[in-house]
Amino acid sequence: MRVIAGSARRLLLKTIDSVDTRPTTDRIKETLFNMLQFEVPGIDFLDLFSGSGAIGIEALSRGSRRAVFVENNPKAAACINENIEHCKFGEQSLVLATDYMSALNRLNGKGYRFGIVFMDPPYNRGFERKAMQLIHDMDYVDENTLFVIEADINDDIADEIASMGYTLQREKTYKTNKHVFFKKNKE
Repeated sequence: MRVIAGSARRLLLKTIDSVDTRPTTDRIKETLFNMLQFEVPGIDFLDLFSGSGAIGIEALSRGSRRAVFVENNPKAAACINENIEHCKFGEQSLVLATDYMSALNRLNGKGYRFGIVFMDPPYNRGFERKAMQLIHDMDYVDENTLFVIEADINDDIADEIASMGYTLQREKTYKTNKHVFFKKNKE
């Protein structure tokens, strides 16, 4: 796995062997960032369920101002730190080695304003639904924040998340998974 574009382009990233992590392939990552290319520069980027940190690191490489990585698995969190150091993004990065619910609460009132919230939780466990419900009223997201959820291709999350106060923006499907894009409804 590597950084696709930007200041850290072509740098190789480490991953961990685990049944709980599922690295996003370079091809899917490239497709995702082609869709996000004009939204990434200058923003704060939140990478929930970070795994190796490849998505947040790609955002930093492409010009995000700061990135916050949330990963509960200690080995994966250590891997993220190694990848951040390797790419020289230490000053722009915060790694929260904790569960996503605690992290979402801890970030409130800390001065972040996320332009993009990306989450790639374990499939079919409902974590993205709980995260979207909790994050809705936090001070670091608003109607300009783009939420991107990576999900199993057969998981129909759009209607349920829309009922929480979000609007479906688009859906991009791949062979076995998809990216679903939402924005928070205006208050």
